[in-house]
Amino acid sequence: MEKHHCQNLLGSLSDFIDGSLSDDLCVELEQHLAECENCRIVVDTLQKTIYLYHATVTTPDVPSEVRERLFHRLDLDDYLLK
Repeated sequence: MEKHHCQNLLGSLSDFIDGSLSDDLCVELEQHLAECENCRIVVDTLQKTIYLYHATVTTPDVPSEVRERLFHRLDLDDYLLK
């Protein structure tokens, strides 16, 4: 498979993983993945990375006064939830 074709299809990878890729391009990408081991490795690695991120991410417990000072310092007062 030519490298240029891989790069073009993998440019749509985020939409493919998210399930928001057009049906035609999705079919084309799936056909390419069936034939291209290197691209399959890229997709598999990305999917595992996303899974691990979601499995390990936690919301930081930042005290409200610290958050308010930070938002004020960054001039983001309008974004504070009050």
